[in-house]
Amino acid sequence: MDTDEENRLGEYLRARRALVTPEQLGLPGGSGRRVPGLRREEVALLAGISADYYLRLERGRDKNPSLQVLQALARVLQLDEVEAEYLLGLGTPRPRPRRAARAEKVPARAHHLLAALQVPAFVEGRYFDVLAANRLALAFSPRLAPGHNRLRSLLLDPQEREFHDDWEGAVEGFVAAFRGSLGDRTDDPRVIELVGELSLASNRFRTLWARHDVSRLMGGTVAVQHPGLGRLQLHRDKLPLDGLTLVVYYADQGSESAGKLGLLGPLAAELD
Repeated sequence: MDTDEENRLGEYLRARRALVTPEQLGLPGGSGRRVPGLRREEVALLAGISADYYLRLERGRDKNPSLQVLQALARVLQLDEVEAEYLLGLGTPRPRPRRAARAEKVPARAHHLLAALQVPAFVEGRYFDVLAANRLALAFSPRLAPGHNRLRSLLLDPQEREFHDDWEGAVEGFVAAFRGSLGDRTDDPRVIELVGELSLASNRFRTLWARHDVSRLMGGTVAVQHPGLGRLQLHRDKLPLDGLTLVVYYADQGSESAGKLGLLGPLAAELD
C-alpha cells in the first residue's frame, strides 16, 4: 500500500515522474543524472508552475491544486486518458462516509447464465475474487474455481506462468486494473490484506505497485497454453453484472481454437 495514505497525490506524481525520460520531452539527458526520469524542477518548468509549488504538491503540503495545474501535470507526465482521470481524482478528493464494504453475492440469474453458456465463464468481484464459475471454466483452468483470487493466482501460482503466453503482460495489466478499480477504497481492510500479502510474496508485484500504473477493467485477446488442448487464441470479454464482473472466454467461429475449445466439454465431464 502507499506508505502515506494522506499523500496519495504526491506518491503518484513521484512514481510517474520517474517513468518519463528527459529525452521524451526534448530535454538533455546525460549520464550524470542522479534520479530516474525527470527532476522536480523540470516537471515544474514544463507544467508552468514554480518548483516550490510542485515540491509542496509532492510532499503533500498543498492538496488543492487547480484543474489547470493537474491537466498540465498530466500532459508533462504523458498520462493517457485513464491515468489523467486518476490524477484528477487524487487532486480533487471528495469526502465520503466510512462504511463497511457490502458483501458480494452472485445473483441467482447469474448462476443460470453461467450454466447456459457453452464457453468458459466466471464471475469475479471487486477484489478479483472468483465468486462463481461454470464447468467449462474449471476445465479451462482450475484457478478459476470459486474461492481463488485472480491476482494472487497470477502472481504466485507457477502454473499461471506456463498457462499465459504473455505472463508479464498479463501481470502488468491485472495490477494496473486492480489499482484503477480501487478508486478511493485504499483503506479497505481487504485491499490492505491482499496488497500486503502480494508485496511480501512477489518482487514483481512490489515493483509494479510502486509504478502506480492504472487502467480500466477491459476485455481483449489472450493466448494461453492449455495443458490438454494446447495453444488457444481467445477473446476475453468483461461485462458488468450487478456490481460484479462476468468474464467470458470464446474463440473466433470456425477457428482452430474454437474447435479445441469445443473439447472442453468432455474434459469438464471428467471433473464431475
